[in-house]
Amino acid sequence: MSYLIVGLGNIGEEYHQTRHNIGFEVVDALVKKYEGAFRTERYGSIATIRIKGKTLVCLLPSTYMNLSGKAVKYWMDKEKIRLSDILVVVDDLALPLCKLRLRSGGSHAGHNGLKSMEAELSTAQYPRLRFGIGNDFPKGKQVDFVLGKWKSKEWNVIQQTLPHSIHAIEQFVLAGIEQAMNFVNKQPD
Repeated sequence: MSYLIVGLGNIGEEYHQTRHNIGFEVVDALVKKYEGAFRTERYGSIATIRIKGKTLVCLLPSTYMNLSGKAVKYWMDKEKIRLSDILVVVDDLALPLCKLRLRSGGSHAGHNGLKSMEAELSTAQYPRLRFGIGNDFPKGKQVDFVLGKWKSKEWNVIQQTLPHSIHAIEQFVLAGIEQAMNFVNKQPD
């Protein structure tokens, strides 16, 4: 059985360690844990890892956030992965810093990467792991905040949260979406 694990973000050094790229950070940490390596392929960087007999195709789209759905659709079709077996890791302004939420579907809530996914997949019903980036920005400065680099104290907290994110992905793959949601969504704030 194969899964497609997608980290949403933007390519390029100027976006490295920005809030909008937390999906890239999580999936990169997962691949490193299982000693995988990314290779450049069509529409993104791909790494294939195995967890207890399950194959995970890990994707960091090179299409930029606003066209993420194009890369996801391509790799779902190429690898013949069912919609229920993809997991998209995405930043979320509505959640406090480092708070995780796992959902089997839902609204794009204005997130351009999720809008692109919904348009390409013709549905909003696909699993996603939302990673809270907080919303500590002045009115009208949302774009600057989302595309801004982490503050050093935030980055330290992110590093401590990455293992929890990886565990959430492992739960999704090994135990299924329902048990994984019970595990992830009941974690204290």
